[in-house]
Amino acid sequence: MKHDRIHVDPDVMFGKPVIKGTRITVEHILRKLSAGQSADEILADHPHLTREDVLAAAGYPADHMAREETAFESAPSSDFPTNIRDAGSNEGSD
Repeated sequence: MKHDRIHVDPDVMFGKPVIKGTRITVEHILRKLSAGQSADEILADHPHLTREDVLAAAGYPADHMAREETAFESAPSSDFPTNIRDAGSNEGSD
């Protein structure tokens, strides 16, 4: 997926995705959002950003996760103890 507002350059912020034309990383914006800051609060802290920049930062990892494959472990076999109390119950059964 193409992100016009996000730029990745190995010479800028160690190659982390940034808002184009800035050194503000997508991670920085996401951390502010996850700490409970609103888009308006982020924009007040960084007046050169736009609401679209903040939304692009939020959408960027979502698009990458949508393409990510997830590996699931199979359920443990019935012979394998599922908790510490069960661990001793198979002793001496061989």
